Amino acid sequence: MNLPVEFTERMKMLLGDEYDAFIHSYEEPRHFGLRVNTLKCDPEKFERSAPFTLTRVPWILQGCYYVKENTAARHPYYNAGVYYLQEPSAMTPADVLPVEPGEKVLDLCAAPGGKATALGARLKGSGLLVANDISAARARALLHNIETFGIVNAAVTNAVPASLAERFPGFFDKVLVDAPCSGEGMFRKDEDTVKAWSPDKPARCAAVSRSIVLSAADMLRPGGMMLYSTCTFATEENEEVIAHLLRERPEMELIPVPVREGFAPGIALPGADPAVAKRCVRLWPHRIGGEGHFMALLRKAEDASFVPSGTFSPSGAARGRSGSGSSKEEIALIDGFFEGIGFEGGAAALAGQSRLKIASSKAYLVPEAFPEISGISILRNGLFLGELKKNRFEPSQSLALALDASLCSAKVRFKPDDPALTRYLKGEVLEEGMMEGRTQDLSNGWKLVCVDEYPLGWGKMAGARLKNHLPCGWRLS
Repeated sequence: MNLPVEFTERMKMLLGDEYDAFIHSYEEPRHFGLRVNTLKCDPEKFERSAPFTLTRVPWILQGCYYVKENTAARHPYYNAGVYYLQEPSAMTPADVLPVEPGEKVLDLCAAPGGKATALGARLKGSGLLVANDISAARARALLHNIETFGIVNAAVTNAVPASLAERFPGFFDKVLVDAPCSGEGMFRKDEDTVKAWSPDKPARCAAVSRSIVLSAADMLRPGGMMLYSTCTFATEENEEVIAHLLRERPEMELIPVPVREGFAPGIALPGADPAVAKRCVRLWPHRIGGEGHFMALLRKAEDASFVPSGTFSPSGAARGRSGSGSSKEEIALIDGFFEGIGFEGGAAALAGQSRLKIASSKAYLVPEAFPEISGISILRNGLFLGELKKNRFEPSQSLALALDASLCSAKVRFKPDDPALTRYLKGEVLEEGMMEGRTQDLSNGWKLVCVDEYPLGWGKMAGARLKNHLPCGWRLS
């Protein structure tokens, strides 16, 4: 690989005797990884029944290596959100941040969704995940991955961090900042990152990161925790950003990251407190089965009193929630749909800590923890159930992927290698003969289409045909 001279010279200074091992790692093949979606499948069960050969990522319980030839992105389990394709080192930040069900969690720079889907899985449908990205196009891709994973308690926003900080001061229990960076740690994985690099890029990215982390810290409640990460080696984007945060927000404290296999300490800065470097973590490609990464875990003091001025007060988060705006007739249509597919418990079984809201004939389950705010773009708040049309309810793709198929009787189950399943994923109508042995219910109406026990989308029986309701953006090309 043709690495920039300015980059290699700097790495020689940083690594000293380890430089030869580091540069040799670029001659080795990259690692391919996937992370199992624990909302849908137990990692050990998946490893036993996986459609291809896997080996565990030693430091990530849900993480596995696979070989490139497995083409994991083309398997129906991928379409069903059973796993997410993610570089092994990139799995680490969301795993290190100690998220518990019921907490309010923010992924501030979330697209395309690798870390956000991991955080959402750890919440187990309880609490709130706010997944944000500054780019509208990337936020749409983020929403797609949130929906594929079956996460029901997420809000996807498209806002600059400073705007979010005005509306969520002291609100979140946990915040993850995977900062936009120069990408030096991904050089082996993606040669386009090498081409996009320039000697001044780390400094430019660091300036952005210094602003982002201050906004992130301001959104933490007292006692809350923040994980800052990058996929770069440059100290100005890593240890120096943390030093800046500690200076500007003295209520923030750097705390040690639990040591795992292959973790290395940060790099000491001239004249800086050596404890900063010791409590940061670096993942080096010559020490670990993954690419380069940096992490720092911080906690906000319990007695922190600084709250920036803003348009939202956490004490008023639950105001303005007196009604869902839905009529008895609309609720009856939704309940009738769930009854028709034989889903045990109906919509109430999905609600958890959410409430039903109907707006412009579209039905949602909205997380109770998400406040009434304005002035920022919200792509989705909670689970989009479907749309009410002319005295009927049409279910959404996101609802299909959020359901537990074992609780639904009206379903069609295909094996992964079934040619009829491939036709469904391409958007084709299926004839009755293609479903023999795949379902016990050929009556007219909605059917949940599954690969094994994992939902993929909807079909609707009409006569002897299953009409395909897989949205165009979810179909195989």
